[in-house]
Amino acid sequence: MRKANSLLVFLMLGVSLWAQTPSPSKEVQAVYADSYALYLDLHQHPELSSHEVQTAAKLAAKLRSFGYDVTENVGGTGIVAVMKNGAGPNVMLRTELDALPVEEKTGLPYASKVHAKDDSGHDVPVMQACGHDLHMASLIGTAHIMAETKTTWHGTLIIVGQPAEETISGAKRMVEDGLMTRFPKPDVAVALHTANRLPAGKVGVTSGYMDANADSLRITIFGKGGHGSAPHTTIDPIVLGARIVLALQTITSREVKPGETAVVTVGYFQAGLKNNIIPDDAQLGLTIRTVDANVRKQVLAAVERIVKGEAEAAGVTRLPEVAHYEATDAVYNDPALDQRLTAVLEQALGKNNVEVVQPITGSEDFSVFVEQGVPGFYFTLGAANPERYAQAKASGEILPSNHSSLYAPDAKPALETGITAEVAVLRNLFSSSAADLQKLTAQK
Repeated sequence: MRKANSLLVFLMLGVSLWAQTPSPSKEVQAVYADSYALYLDLHQHPELSSHEVQTAAKLAAKLRSFGYDVTENVGGTGIVAVMKNGAGPNVMLRTELDALPVEEKTGLPYASKVHAKDDSGHDVPVMQACGHDLHMASLIGTAHIMAETKTTWHGTLIIVGQPAEETISGAKRMVEDGLMTRFPKPDVAVALHTANRLPAGKVGVTSGYMDANADSLRITIFGKGGHGSAPHTTIDPIVLGARIVLALQTITSREVKPGETAVVTVGYFQAGLKNNIIPDDAQLGLTIRTVDANVRKQVLAAVERIVKGEAEAAGVTRLPEVAHYEATDAVYNDPALDQRLTAVLEQALGKNNVEVVQPITGSEDFSVFVEQGVPGFYFTLGAANPERYAQAKASGEILPSNHSSLYAPDAKPALETGITAEVAVLRNLFSSSAADLQKLTAQK
């Protein structure tokens, strides 16, 4: 009976989702084939963070062909394309360019088979495991429509292709290279991100904080190596590292107030080359996610304290090094913008295709642009196949997340929805003056 009920729920959800998926407009249909071809190309030829040379060149060529004034190599491999269309506000639409060191296991006919050297010189597989290819394809379709329909909007459109989002460093580099001074400073910034937590055809909106603060730490443990048969003559950095990993888990469970957002994840533990050799050192890689600034300070201080304490207890002669090498603040959606543009998306896609989604502990350096005094609207683009989504919802299954080797967006409906949503948002923003947008976003 339980299986029968699950099947019934699946069928009902599937029919409902299929019926609600919006049909693309004629202008979206006109650019879809070109955008989808670009999507396939980008998916098959991904590039690592800060190495997006061909990716940036492809986008730059497309944007030039549409009539944009394009500048390359901004903050590294970043691109900025500007189209001035009379008096009006300056609106920025941003996409990421980079992919991840992940081996694709989706089984798609256009799956990536690319390998590349990472910054350490290691040969790694490369995959568009976070959906940036879909972001870029949506942006190009949107940029094409905006260029072909200049009578429907007035102002300055600033298209930004940002490198190195996955290392949360590209936005900062673009700002340092004059993004806000060499080019028209945006009155508003817009971006989207795909996710399997919504089916393709839907978008999600979040007012206020959407993503978390992110801090990347590299902990180097210095022990004393020796023969694996004589551990008493060594200070084993592997055992010490294991104790540190376990102790770090008590930060969120025993130190952070229940209800506050905090995540401490050890993403890698590297040590040793042979089973009977105790190595001299070991290395841990951490990502820390928080929302509240005070909790962020608390967690970072606790990591330092625990690492030092465990090392001293092990009798090391050299304390570990804790390198804080990457960081970005939480993404904040301007509430007034969110309220206004939610209504716009509901009109463009249908009210049933716009959902309020909860903040996540993912991170994004889109926050860097907001910190320059640019109000932001950052929304979620559903990526899951609607039938697969309905089946998973009925069974309680969790679909592959971003960064998974199995992450495979349902490209056609997601791409059509992404273009439709971006065009609707941009046209609405361009319908106001810069002064009116500033008044809107100044509301608290």
